[in-house]
Amino acid sequence: MASPFLYFIDDRLSLAELMAARLDGDVVELGDAYIPADAVETRALRAGSLIGLLGDTLAATHLTAAWVHGVLAEPPAPHTVQRAVPRRLHHVPSRHLVYRDLAVDPADLVSIGGVLVTTPVRTLEDLCRVGDDAHTRAARLLAMGRRDLVDAAIARLEAGSLPHKRAAIILLRGFAAAEAATTT
Repeated sequence: MASPFLYFIDDRLSLAELMAARLDGDVVELGDAYIPADAVETRALRAGSLIGLLGDTLAATHLTAAWVHGVLAEPPAPHTVQRAVPRRLHHVPSRHLVYRDLAVDPADLVSIGGVLVTTPVRTLEDLCRVGDDAHTRAARLLAMGRRDLVDAAIARLEAGSLPHKRAAIILLRGFAAAEAATTT
């Protein structure tokens, strides 16, 4: 069930009404929805704003999951999603998605705001395995002050066989070393 604080176009208000409310300062954009201007932006609201995009078959991953978890200030464009059901999908809801067809293990998913999102540990692993600047920056922010998360991600990567895992482990060990250096 969507939050009563989330307004989607043509759900309770038309596009014209939402634009007027936005111009009046009553609502602000949040992902694919609008929220009251005085509402506190939470993980549940960020995730819930994606309900029309993700439905119950897709999960937010990578930078999209990092945004839901509060690491990024703005939602990424395009959103990154992955199949959250065992059966293959014959129709992806939007061409404006980075879609990965491999199903996410249900143990790596958490329901937030009515949608599925990868857990912080899985999100950290995914971000570190991509290796570009945006993903590395998001991984660093997610790992900051969370040595337990970094250690869990290293342990999971060492136990599995995933593409780019060596580079991800090196990056995560660098985060751990930097954290240790600042606390001593």
